[in-house]
Amino acid sequence: MFESKLPNLGTSIFSQMTALANQHQALNLSQGFPEFDAPDLLKKQLNNYVLEGVNQYAPSSGIVRLQQQIAALIARKYHNNIDYEQQVTVTSGATEALFVAIQALVRDGDEVVVFDPAYDSYQPAIELAGGRSVHVALHAPDYQIDWHAVAEVMSEKTRAIIINTPHNPSGKILKADDIAALKALVKAHNLYVISDEVYEHITFDGATHVSALTDTELFERSFVISSFGKTFHSTGWKMGYCVAPAELMIEFRKIHQYVTFSSFTPAQHALADMLELEPEHVDGLADFYQHKRDLLSNALQDSRFTLLPSEGTYFLLLDYSDVSDLNDVEFCHWLVEQAGVAAVPLSVFYNSPSNDKVIRVCFAKNDDTLLRAAEILCQL
Repeated sequence: MFESKLPNLGTSIFSQMTALANQHQALNLSQGFPEFDAPDLLKKQLNNYVLEGVNQYAPSSGIVRLQQQIAALIARKYHNNIDYEQQVTVTSGATEALFVAIQALVRDGDEVVVFDPAYDSYQPAIELAGGRSVHVALHAPDYQIDWHAVAEVMSEKTRAIIINTPHNPSGKILKADDIAALKALVKAHNLYVISDEVYEHITFDGATHVSALTDTELFERSFVISSFGKTFHSTGWKMGYCVAPAELMIEFRKIHQYVTFSSFTPAQHALADMLELEPEHVDGLADFYQHKRDLLSNALQDSRFTLLPSEGTYFLLLDYSDVSDLNDVEFCHWLVEQAGVAAVPLSVFYNSPSNDKVIRVCFAKNDDTLLRAAEILCQL
């Protein structure tokens, strides 16, 4: 019998819930993709480059114009003047960048600290690199990191910490004191950081995204991962990038060249144009999504759900304790099959399932979809 390298993995919860949503013709607030389209300029420029014949391999690290625009964006947002040639690599989505960064860092027997609830690609990538995930659980309602608990799981085998801010699925953002605590651990234990910042431009109520790129000392030990798919409503293009110090980026590129070699060439040119010609899209992203968060939140005020704070991302957590006694997986199945709304249970984001009665909904949807979903949920 064939022996699997990942024997405990099956179909992801996102695929399962989307399939159920399609089967029951439900409103799909489960999988995290926008219901609306990418910007017109981006689509127009993609089409132009395809028709012009810009359809062959790009340089493995990315076309120069896009690397330059990424560096300019980082300088504008985080006041860090990086070397685009040595420190930026364009990837086929943020998940590829996460995978490559983990393979570059993790060796047999290494331990990597992961905060649950966590994006589901972290642990498989760590295991494929020969490492072991050390899970630190965060819980409702605040999902605050207890840095003393993190210090207690440190060992001589600890190689890295993966942070995710703004955080999927909780919507929590790390603050300056979190970064200070992280820096202290990195220094004390000679650690590296993989900073998953794919929702970096989506923060609410005037809050500032604190990137690993804003701190010189922390960035010296970090891989910072970003997503064009999240920023430009184009998740199906699978375009992202990694930024790291030159020494780390050398190792990153060694692996990247044998994973995808290079990424979708016409899209790289179109994305460079978008960053250069319409910078207001990035700058307006927080307000755009805050409108949708507030629209859904206000529409749910008369429901029996308790809404947990969403400081960033395009996700909102709902505590359903007053609605049902079912566990969260059973409740999500009931919700899509009987009520016609698809959501995601929080327990699947944990290594050791949480007993919190919390589900995640995505508000990257058209306003009418959000209002129709809220109307149904208010009737429960």
